[in-house]
Amino acid sequence: MKQFFKYVLATVVGILCIGVLWSMMAFVMLGIAVASSEAEPQVEEGTVLRIKLKGTLQERATDNPFASILGKDELTTQGLDDLIHAVKVAKDNEKVKGIYLESGILASDVASLQELRKALLDFKQSKKFIIAYGDQYEQSSYYLASVADKVYLNPSGMINWHGLAMQPIFFTDLMAKVGVKMQVFKVGTYKSAVEPFILTQMSDANREQVTAFVGDMWGEMVKDVAASRRLKADSLNAYADRYAVFAPAQDYLRMQLADSLTYIDGVRDKLRALSGKDKVKFVEAAELAKLYKEKKHDAKIAVYYAQGDIVDEAASGFNASDEPQIVGSKVVEDLDELANDDDVKAVVLRINSGGGSAYASEQMWHAVQLLKKKKPVVVSMSGMAASGGYYLACGANLIVAEPATLTGSIGIFGMVPDASGLLTEKLGLHFDMVKTNASSDFGTLARPFNPAEAAAMQGFVDRGYRLFLSRVAEGRHMKVEEVDKIAQGRVWTGNQAKGLKLVDRLGTLDDAVAEAARLAKVKEYAVEPCPAKPSWMDNLMSDLDGSDYLEENLRLALGAYYSPLRFVATSASQSPLQARIFFVPNFK
Repeated sequence: MKQFFKYVLATVVGILCIGVLWSMMAFVMLGIAVASSEAEPQVEEGTVLRIKLKGTLQERATDNPFASILGKDELTTQGLDDLIHAVKVAKDNEKVKGIYLESGILASDVASLQELRKALLDFKQSKKFIIAYGDQYEQSSYYLASVADKVYLNPSGMINWHGLAMQPIFFTDLMAKVGVKMQVFKVGTYKSAVEPFILTQMSDANREQVTAFVGDMWGEMVKDVAASRRLKADSLNAYADRYAVFAPAQDYLRMQLADSLTYIDGVRDKLRALSGKDKVKFVEAAELAKLYKEKKHDAKIAVYYAQGDIVDEAASGFNASDEPQIVGSKVVEDLDELANDDDVKAVVLRINSGGGSAYASEQMWHAVQLLKKKKPVVVSMSGMAASGGYYLACGANLIVAEPATLTGSIGIFGMVPDASGLLTEKLGLHFDMVKTNASSDFGTLARPFNPAEAAAMQGFVDRGYRLFLSRVAEGRHMKVEEVDKIAQGRVWTGNQAKGLKLVDRLGTLDDAVAEAARLAKVKEYAVEPCPAKPSWMDNLMSDLDGSDYLEENLRLALGAYYSPLRFVATSASQSPLQARIFFVPNFK
């Protein structure tokens, strides 16, 4: 028995020792990770900035030094801010000799690609080199790679140049199979966010608007690539029509889409020659971006980032999501702080949102008006600033958009599921009711709306639309009738919106900052991004919190189906009045 306890005690002590050892190693690794994340990179002579055209491109990078330790591949998410800052540093740093674009599968909206592409074109003024290489170029990565001095392709590689398509997904028949119908109340002939739940194909009006904005976006991409590759637009369209992705690699040289066929070792030789070093010294964009320093000055131009769905309050529990959100109450609070900060001379609202809660959009619009009384407000539109996103933008002093920004969508809808078929016919549930007033059970899922309830709901939506129109008319100095003609829920590109006076000019975030400084009449200023990015500790705690595990796996499993189905599942907690663009653009 003594031997037994002896072995048990020895085992426990051994486990404790191993646990302590592992804990010490973990702390050491965390310390190394934090130190490396905070340390500025040492750039050596002959360095080449490597930009990997892969993963997902988002507005701002998140600081997460623990990604590798926690087993999360955060490196597949890149911040547009980091990439542009890295390109600016590379342009001015004499030790950085050029940029290497390494092609892959890059998920991004077209407007963000346009902004990054302009930064690369500006870099070329330094006379430093840009070369691109890929085993396979997806269309988004090729659009960026086409700015390069030389585009190299693997001898067995492909260039997937195919054009743009938008493929909405319709859930009407699926919901019917489970006994759910969607009760829709909307204003706007082109308000298409409701169509996936009540139709099985695009309406004529929706097809008209999608055809127009997809064609305009594709025209922008073709124009840019044609200019860089010295090709005619007709030729690029012909290549897209002929399934260029399946062409023999040699044909890409004939098409002038690529300059040379080589394996990766040939690219290394080229980089060594261009950098003047026997061994290529790469620096990643996220690292080099740490050397980007804004000018120090008491006068500041604040850049306020607003990205994601617009909601009244941050969701919690089952309704929580780790996707970025624009929380109306938080934005109102933040804009009030900026309004009362005497060092902030102007504010740029950087918007990337397809909208959401009409109530939150109205509150943020009001906050912008209060802010505008004290200092200029300029909007910089990214991939989308539509519906509620445009509601937030319309009251600014000046609006700047990218040519391929999706904007407009000035319309309102309400959508309430009728689950009576599911509850009674499928599940066999039955309901009875005692109520004191006619509207006591308004909104119950046990039955569809009656005529009086439907009329009340439609009236609510109509009032919301009229209010939206009046806000746009006031902000854009137009008559309500003029706005109504170009509203009706229709989506426009930045190009189209400029001609309709919905935006003032086309340009980048830097252009918007310059406009804000001009309106504020300041020549020397510092640019201050806000809200502040989460600290590494915030990110660590978020990663250690397993509450989003199911959500992450649902998103991965459902893909493009995730957002619309999640909206239906959480409809009871959603604002009844919605100002949002289609749920998933689903561009191909």
